[in-house]
Amino acid sequence: MRWRRPAFGARSDAGGRFRWRAAARSHAGLVRDVNEDACLVRPERGLWAVADGMGGHAVGDFASRTVVAALDDVRPAGSLALLLAATRERLHAANRRLRAEAASRRVPLIGSTVVVLAAWGGACGYLWAGDSRLYLCRGGRLRLLTRDHRLASAPGAQGAAASAITRAVGAVDALDLDAATVDAHDGDILVLCSDGLSDAVGDREIAAAVVRGDCARAADALIELALARGGRDNISAVVVRAEDRQGERTLLNPAL
Repeated sequence: MRWRRPAFGARSDAGGRFRWRAAARSHAGLVRDVNEDACLVRPERGLWAVADGMGGHAVGDFASRTVVAALDDVRPAGSLALLLAATRERLHAANRRLRAEAASRRVPLIGSTVVVLAAWGGACGYLWAGDSRLYLCRGGRLRLLTRDHRLASAPGAQGAAASAITRAVGAVDALDLDAATVDAHDGDILVLCSDGLSDAVGDREIAAAVVRGDCARAADALIELALARGGRDNISAVVVRAEDRQGERTLLNPAL
């Protein structure tokens, strides 16, 4: 099988309060020859990402690798706000690079969706463009934290147009990113993935795969589930677990 194993069993205590365990898996799928997904796993910096080169456009694998390489330049910061600001700046730099590359190759677009998770202290921030997703599993309940930027999310979208991506790194000169934050709780599991996973595997199945908290096994299980459904697209999953250094558990927030 055509696996990429960007990282496994990695852990860190970015920001001091939590230890972060993480694992990533990426697969070309059973139909496509080239894997246009790319993953970043840097728990020592409190940073994880999934980028998905846009299918049907020029050199999607180049686009996703460019995005991940830009994010890999982000270094530890003194606060979550600073870490998110540095992450945003690197994504804008990647956007400029992809726009310039498309112009030099005389092609309409070289683009990639992206979802980024950043952790510092007792909180996480996340940024995204496109339909790569971030899920939070807390107390066995799965919640989608991101909102897809594609026409399927808009009322009235139908047919082939319903799957069109409306935002991506490299799509336009002015990159538009959504961002939000969430407090971290002991035992939280966060899943970043490309649409090759989320389009094939349901929420209950994702929750069941990750709920035991073993990041490497969960990432393997998620990829295998998507492959069992036909593996028609590239598939990537990054699974991250928060562990309180003192083993303290906070009460669940009903709003989450």
